[in-house]
Amino acid sequence: MIKVVVVGGGWAGCAAALSAAKAGAQVLLLERTDLLLGTGLVGGIFRNNGRYTGAEEAIAMGGGDLFVAMDANARHKGIKFPGHNHASIYDVITMEPLVKRILQNYGIEIKTNTRVVDVLKYGKKIQALIVDGGNEIKADVFVDATGTAGPMGNCLTYGNGCAMCVLRCPAFGPRISVTAKADVKEIMGRKADGSFGAMSGSCKINKDSLSREIRDRLESEGVVVLPVPEKLQKNGSLGKKACTQYAITEYAVNLVLLDTGHAKLMTSYFPIEDLRTIPGLEQARYEDPYAGSIGNSMRYLGSAPCDNTLKVETIENLFCCGEKAVILVGHTEAVITGLLAGNNAVRHCLDMQYLELPRTLVSGDFIAFVHEQMQSEIGLRMRYTFSGSVYFERMKAMSLYSTNRAEINERVRNVGLNEVYNECLV
Repeated sequence: MIKVVVVGGGWAGCAAALSAAKAGAQVLLLERTDLLLGTGLVGGIFRNNGRYTGAEEAIAMGGGDLFVAMDANARHKGIKFPGHNHASIYDVITMEPLVKRILQNYGIEIKTNTRVVDVLKYGKKIQALIVDGGNEIKADVFVDATGTAGPMGNCLTYGNGCAMCVLRCPAFGPRISVTAKADVKEIMGRKADGSFGAMSGSCKINKDSLSREIRDRLESEGVVVLPVPEKLQKNGSLGKKACTQYAITEYAVNLVLLDTGHAKLMTSYFPIEDLRTIPGLEQARYEDPYAGSIGNSMRYLGSAPCDNTLKVETIENLFCCGEKAVILVGHTEAVITGLLAGNNAVRHCLDMQYLELPRTLVSGDFIAFVHEQMQSEIGLRMRYTFSGSVYFERMKAMSLYSTNRAEINERVRNVGLNEVYNECLV
């Protein structure tokens, strides 16, 4: 049987494992920490703006398992907050065990607390991975879903130091890139000022540390917008964010809180002494990152050069997904790339033609467009997402943005890809 090993259990890695298993492979998913979902443990936003289109495309292509799980676990649906319409928010506290059960139901073996530290390579092929402790893990093909945030040194060099975010490098060891260990030179994204990386876009506040009034509004409405006094407004900091769809005036003059189970603060960092001067936040306390008043994790410091099938350049049996494959933001975007990478990993072992999503679909155009943009210095300073900024504007201009499920399904049928991820290839 074909054996696929996926390294990294974030949304992209989970989707890659799922896709490969549905295509008929034996799948092993390795995760450095003790939990799956990565930044999805603190994210929670989906179906907002163009992400609705992307999710429905994936569902029509047979890759909807994870989106159905998000929908079933949503705390709020169809909410509106600055710059975003028809958003859903899943419960970040209960999402991970639900996803884990879904993967296990497909026969996927999951090994947490398993950090890949090196690769064994022969010519242009990876023969095995080496994990902490020295054990070797062999497979026919590998998927790198290790992301682009961490290790701690990157947060110190390019950010404000380790803020002990959900990636928990001090506890589980630093992230190590399979692509880099295979001697492939990675691509580094940049901030608007040209410096390397970008800061993760939000923090969590302990919901019990909010005033009763704000907590009740948050849980009933899903969103609370609090005006920021002019002297505390921080327009300059927005350019450092990975999520540039939030780098708009509304997020400089307001604090936007979303109910993800915790209170998600849609800003990279805000000094605790300033935060507590805002009515209702007098006792506010950060939960993740615990040093959230200083900073957050740095991202986009190690994407793999790959083509639009998500095969890594120069290595015959390595694919990638999520931030490793594209400078992207969002769970939806991560899942879409993971589905493609996992399916193509199986196709590789069967000597089948790789699947490249057509540009008449949002999913295909997104991957191809961002890869084109990443060839230029200016393009490396941008952030790409279905929900805002450069790519959402492109979606609208090209009439790719739609919330009409029948229309989206018809697009997928027109290119012959309906249920493609449900096909067993082996």
